[in-house]
Amino acid sequence: MGREVVFLLEEPSMKAFLEGLLPRIAPAIRFILVPHEGRHDLVKSFPRKIRAWRTPGVRFVIVHDQDSADCVELKRSLQAAVPLERRNDTSIRIACRELESWLLGDLDALAEAFDQPDLADLGVKRKFRQPDNVGNPGEELSKLVPFYQKVRGARQMGRLLEPSRNTSHSFGIFLSTLHNLSGEAPEESSC
Repeated sequence: MGREVVFLLEEPSMKAFLEGLLPRIAPAIRFILVPHEGRHDLVKSFPRKIRAWRTPGVRFVIVHDQDSADCVELKRSLQAAVPLERRNDTSIRIACRELESWLLGDLDALAEAFDQPDLADLGVKRKFRQPDNVGNPGEELSKLVPFYQKVRGARQMGRLLEPSRNTSHSFGIFLSTLHNLSGEAPEESSC
């Protein structure tokens, strides 16, 4: 089997999303998903977890929401917290603004997941062409799908989201990291 990758995640909804997505798009990766109870829990515990992990050759991917932070500063502060001996084994990926930006990046999957065909047509609206720029994507998603539940919705989208259609730039960078870890392509270095 492929390389072992430990994903250190900000919250359970990202875990639910990746459980559906990773087996479909990165079958060569053996993955372990470690969710946290928010950004503070993640930031507090990931250095200790990375330092203590003993599996030879393991790689780490820290996935953190940007929220309202400056992406470059956030990434810099997270990188500074990675134990020095593990910096070459660790990638940091920022979901600009949050996971829901990635979900809004594939409106066809969103329409299918929630049985609302009209959602697929929203891609013509300027606001949805670059979902990373939507100010509060979680709130926007709740307006579009009033019965949306964070973990259940993320799980549904993980099974349906099609990376080739996704318009979220930060999701594209995350995909680039996956391809790199699978040995398929070089990794981009932005957020």
